[in-house]
Amino acid sequence: MVKIRYHNVTRLCHTRTILSVNRRYPGPPLVAREGDRVIVKVVNHVAHNNRHGIRQLTTGWSDGPSYITQCPIQTNQSYIYNFTITGQRGTLLWHAHISWLRATIHGPIIILPKHNQSYPFQKPHKEVTIILGEWFKVDPEAIITQALKTGGGPNVSDAYTINGLPGLLYNCSSKDTYKLKVKPGKTYLLRLINAALNDELFFTIANHTLTVVEGDAIYTKPFNTDKLLITPGQTTNVLLKTKPEYPNATFLIAARPYFTGQGTFDNSTTMGILEYEHPFKKPFKNLTLIQPNLPQINDTQFVSNFTMKFRSLANDEFPANVPKTVDKRFFFTVGLGTSPCPKNTTCQGPTNSTKFAASFNNVSFTLPSVAILQAYYFGQSNGVYTTDFPVEPMVPFNYTGIAPNNTNVMNGTRTVVLPFNTSVELVMQDTSILGAESHPLHLHGFNFFVVGQGFGNFDPVKDPAKFNLVDPMERNTVGVPAGGWIAIRFLADNPGVWFMHCHLDVHTSWGLKMAWIVLDGPEPNQKLQPPPSDLPRC
Repeated sequence: MVKIRYHNVTRLCHTRTILSVNRRYPGPPLVAREGDRVIVKVVNHVAHNNRHGIRQLTTGWSDGPSYITQCPIQTNQSYIYNFTITGQRGTLLWHAHISWLRATIHGPIIILPKHNQSYPFQKPHKEVTIILGEWFKVDPEAIITQALKTGGGPNVSDAYTINGLPGLLYNCSSKDTYKLKVKPGKTYLLRLINAALNDELFFTIANHTLTVVEGDAIYTKPFNTDKLLITPGQTTNVLLKTKPEYPNATFLIAARPYFTGQGTFDNSTTMGILEYEHPFKKPFKNLTLIQPNLPQINDTQFVSNFTMKFRSLANDEFPANVPKTVDKRFFFTVGLGTSPCPKNTTCQGPTNSTKFAASFNNVSFTLPSVAILQAYYFGQSNGVYTTDFPVEPMVPFNYTGIAPNNTNVMNGTRTVVLPFNTSVELVMQDTSILGAESHPLHLHGFNFFVVGQGFGNFDPVKDPAKFNLVDPMERNTVGVPAGGWIAIRFLADNPGVWFMHCHLDVHTSWGLKMAWIVLDGPEPNQKLQPPPSDLPRC
């Protein structure tokens, strides 16, 4: 059982009241094995709340996004999330899925291999979870409420954190510094998670090489790197092989933002310490502190090269079942835009007469007051949502060139309907409207294959010839490159209503989200299960 409560936490010499699970920040781990049935009872002792984390096969009622698959859990009410872990093993992130509550309501999902199965890599000496996050001195709910009211960009975080601790570089945080203690000559499995609200993060451990073995709970062909990028919502498992002998040094662990937009952002760095335990327990003083090396803040080329290194194992045990043929193709523009300021008011958007907005294909999503899944299941869509989401931009333009004069978006609760088992190819194209920017896109209900990516405008004639249909990486969150495009494929084999959104929460708040409706299949196990009796009411 998990309980959502308020409790006080002090960081940066400042105490504030946060929302947390079981009074823990970050929240407690959910540990299970692939194939396990998981039952989690969530009791909400505060205002609205939801949770999300894992792929739900025919159990979309347990997916969590508010007003998409369920209504928020009301104060002093509970809801039981009941699902089976299928086709995932590794690390995922569970988190609140309403407004900006994810800032402090989050934690790891650790999925171990099935009994009698082992990792497809060296068994680690120890496993360690490292959650990267953001810390705000004030309530993030107040920040986004104010931003939506004024139409401007929200205030940024005051610090980044490693397992909830800001680290050495922040004011009065030397004691709030994460320490990873290791032994020489050992292999550690680090489960890296980015739970930050609004920032993609670079990560490194000074003078150490990391071997990537998994992303978003899917094994990868191992590759070595000394620095990583993790977007919000993504997870990456890496092997850390420690030095064979005790070094007379300690090593900094660091994370800082990757930022390609034009607004303000938290341009700071969180630091932790990798500390070797001396085999003879000798106390060493004045050890050399080795500094880390991270890419430049806007190093799009590093990010592109790093992303392309991910490959599925694509073997007999862990095949890459990428759809080779495509039933339906979609082309979505992704980016920022504007909405008109209400009459007789002044806004703080790009101009005094506009507010910031965000959209797919120029449609900024409006959250309904009734959960879409509920309306769909009971055949009550009228007035809740429509099924006319555009499959391509309604007004084509030079997406990464000079922005059009009219930057206003449309608003609506539009969805796409897919027959069961439809193979889908979706190309997501960043736009230069209000500046090209990287967008980490997350699709609920499915893993997808990243078959291609590039900079500039997608060329529907030349670019598909370069798609990787042999061993593309299987993910649930991927960054649409700043000033570029990404192509994914997935099989719509999971009936229900599935949310797709930017995992930069400010963009989600501005409307960079939509929903797919996947119809039932003919077999009993291909149909959406009935709603549970304790489904929260709107």
